[in-house]
Amino acid sequence: MAGESRTELLQWLNDILHVNYTKVEQCGTGAAYCQIMDSIYGDVPMAKVKMDAKHEWEYLANFKVLQNVFKSKKIDKPIPVDKLVKCKMQDNLEFLQWIKRYWDQMYGGQPYDAIARRKGQPGAPPPAPAAASRMTSTTGVRTAARAGSAARGASPEIVLQLQAQIREAQTNMEGLEKERDFYFGKLRDIEILVQTQAEALAAEGKEDETLKEIQKILYSTEDGFEVPETVEGEGEVEEEETF
Repeated sequence: MAGESRTELLQWLNDILHVNYTKVEQCGTGAAYCQIMDSIYGDVPMAKVKMDAKHEWEYLANFKVLQNVFKSKKIDKPIPVDKLVKCKMQDNLEFLQWIKRYWDQMYGGQPYDAIARRKGQPGAPPPAPAAASRMTSTTGVRTAARAGSAARGASPEIVLQLQAQIREAQTNMEGLEKERDFYFGKLRDIEILVQTQAEALAAEGKEDETLKEIQKILYSTEDGFEVPETVEGEGEVEEEETF
């Protein structure tokens, strides 16, 4: 029902998933959308959904799971991932309204244990994006104030040089973040492909040394990093990546 208010949608979402979302923007992590679909079909690989995702690359991984569900179930609905992950209210409100209409049509009334399906993952959403934006804004103001203090008494030429350096640093940071997300997506595609092939061979009682070596490289660790745990026996939706 497109006319449902944000309050009504959030109450429905919290009741179904046993979570405590306070803003529609929090759906931009993709986690809630994945579990709503799981409440309908019961076979979404929830072990791959990070419920408390805090970074955009984690949001993207969640939306890859959702896109695989849509493809597997032949749901002809584009997912505007690039808009949703920005955690803007209007984009997520429109998609949540569509999800609710789809749920109303497809949910069979079967009991759904949302907490058990999360397999121990916390259901608490990340901080509301609006609050995070305020924190970022405040930090930026403080940084600018410190830079302004440092520049007091400096010549106009030096001030202009410092401003140019700040702009260049911001541009470089944005480029690095995009590059990071790009290569993370490629590694994720490789991981899924290798895992799929390895499982197919294992079902036939076979092994492939090359695949094992690739997995060894993918899961090698350094100090401060951990290999993510996998859950055996989790129902898997076809893992073909679509973006």
